[in-house]
Amino acid sequence: MKKIKKLLAVILAVTVITSVSATSLGAYAAENNSSAVLADTEQDATLQAVSDKLASTSDYLLKLPAPSVGSFGGEWLVIGLARNNTISESFVSGYRTNIESFVEEVGSSKLSSTKSTDNSRVILALSSLGIDARNIAGYDLTEPYADLEYIEGQGLNGPVFTLIALDTFNYEIPVDSTVSEQTTREKLIDYILENAVENGGWTFWGTTADPDMTGMAIQALAPYYNKNEKVKAAVDKALDVLSDMQDENGGYASWGTVNSESCAQVITALASLGIDPSKDSRFIKNNKSVVDALLSFGCENGFMHTADSGYNQMATEQAFYALVSYKRVASANTSLYNMSDVEPKSVKYDINGDGKIDVNDATLIQKFVSKFAEPTLSQSVRADLDDNGSITVRDATIIQKYISAA
Repeated sequence: MKKIKKLLAVILAVTVITSVSATSLGAYAAENNSSAVLADTEQDATLQAVSDKLASTSDYLLKLPAPSVGSFGGEWLVIGLARNNTISESFVSGYRTNIESFVEEVGSSKLSSTKSTDNSRVILALSSLGIDARNIAGYDLTEPYADLEYIEGQGLNGPVFTLIALDTFNYEIPVDSTVSEQTTREKLIDYILENAVENGGWTFWGTTADPDMTGMAIQALAPYYNKNEKVKAAVDKALDVLSDMQDENGGYASWGTVNSESCAQVITALASLGIDPSKDSRFIKNNKSVVDALLSFGCENGFMHTADSGYNQMATEQAFYALVSYKRVASANTSLYNMSDVEPKSVKYDINGDGKIDVNDATLIQKFVSKFAEPTLSQSVRADLDDNGSITVRDATIIQKYISAA
């Protein structure tokens, strides 16, 4: 009888323990499930807030004059709207006309004698529209990139934006035997790595990392992050620096001033690596992400440079393309500068790159087919209308039908 009582006691104890364990596990699962649901809800709310702000800002920007060549009201406006898929045909044609006129007036593939970033900015905009930058008003805008001394003459900005521009469409670097040092992608990467500050990150000048320059350098190195161990080490170190310098409200200060542009560059950098800046705990302080911080600079029609400073065009353009960067990574699309998703349809048929599709283009294809002329690389892409890898009589027939129907 005593043995039976002991057995019953053991069974009861096991039952109680099992019941308690099951309850604890259930509570643990419920708690973690609630946390996951909360995180997803917050993510959805952030993405919705970003989408709403992009929509209202896009509506305003499209009311502005057609973009021209310049640091604001120009290429960054084009890039943001194009990568957000809200750019209008009038903006595209207006910018195309303006850039053609500008290049013709300059009369050179080198848009500035001292700043390679002028070429880079234009190439980025053209690439976002699917336009080959190697034939604009008869000039190859990648041509100045052959000269490494010219690129490095602008300091860190030069190599950073040259690399970003080249990688948008995987442009080849032209070869020029007359330059003092031929540019290669490896040399551009090495220059960026060699100019990192000792504690990690990059700066325009001095020895302390700046969020803007660090963000831009990461954007340039992002395509090489998983291919180059030195790049990965430098970027990882820079990410730690960016996490440490983030303020309590999720924002960033450059030279002592918290501003929207610094937030924009950090967001674009993180998104270029496939990091969701609204979810990664390294970039969330007091439940405020860097995306939240950037949204806090929002105002009517766009964004402010600093809190309560009023609408600012440059701040608006940078904030806009940064939020596009965030939205693209949150929606599992390619990054802002990875333009492999852009269809280069706008350059098809315009074989000679003069912005018009006419009998001159048909004649040029006929010359290619009959071997009376040799196409350039960009012309080969434009003239292969049936995308079979070669220029044939079929391409000549296609363009003739196209012109007849126009």
